Amino acid sequence: MALFDAVLELADDHLVLGHRLSEWCGHAPMLEEDLALPNMALDLIGTARTLYDYAATLEGQGRTEDDMAYLRGEREYRNLLLCERPNEDFAHTILRQLYFAAFMKPYWEAALNSSDPIIAGVAGKAVKEMAYHIRHAGEWVIRLGDGTDESARRMNDAVEALHIYVGELFEESAAEGLDALPSRASIQPAWDATVDEIFGHALLSRPVVQYPQTGGRRGVHGESLGHLLAEMQSVYRAHPGATW
Repeated sequence: MALFDAVLELADDHLVLGHRLSEWCGHAPMLEEDLALPNMALDLIGTARTLYDYAATLEGQGRTEDDMAYLRGEREYRNLLLCERPNEDFAHTILRQLYFAAFMKPYWEAALNSSDPIIAGVAGKAVKEMAYHIRHAGEWVIRLGDGTDESARRMNDAVEALHIYVGELFEESAAEGLDALPSRASIQPAWDATVDEIFGHALLSRPVVQYPQTGGRRGVHGESLGHLLAEMQSVYRAHPGATW
């Protein structure tokens, strides 16, 4: 079912990226970020929960949101490769968040007009969260890009490392053409405008990518996702069906 596949892709994006951000808890470079990054992770995981629950309803096979999150292997995950990239350093983390939020904000804005009341409801909450994520990440990108020689070097390294994954953001899903979800390709002009404005202030340039890295939507992932899932799923798999 096309809508099920598209909702599952969105849920996987949000859960995997939320888990990545949560890895900074207790390890961020300053106290403010030690609070901000996990809270942004909670935004993403909250959205993922609603989407998984809806995907399970669409599937109609009795699975729950927990089954969707914890009982699928890496080849069954359909998240963007960008979302699973390791944190590396703070510059990589904050740029990854900017790239994702700069896409999701206009996407959820378009989804406010969805014919599907569940999708429209998710969009109503998520669009406000993504606006904050853009503001927070954008301020850091500017601070680091137009900062010291060291911070500028790290931010430029992050751009070189992550920009090859951007093209996958705009790959169309099986649900394109339905009234329930926006066209992903149609979001690119808004993404370009947001990133170009922030990069202009940060003294950064967008590299030209001839061969973008894709495959996440087909279940073809890097080694890092397997390690992430092994950690994230360990408790639930050891105690299936357990509740707090």
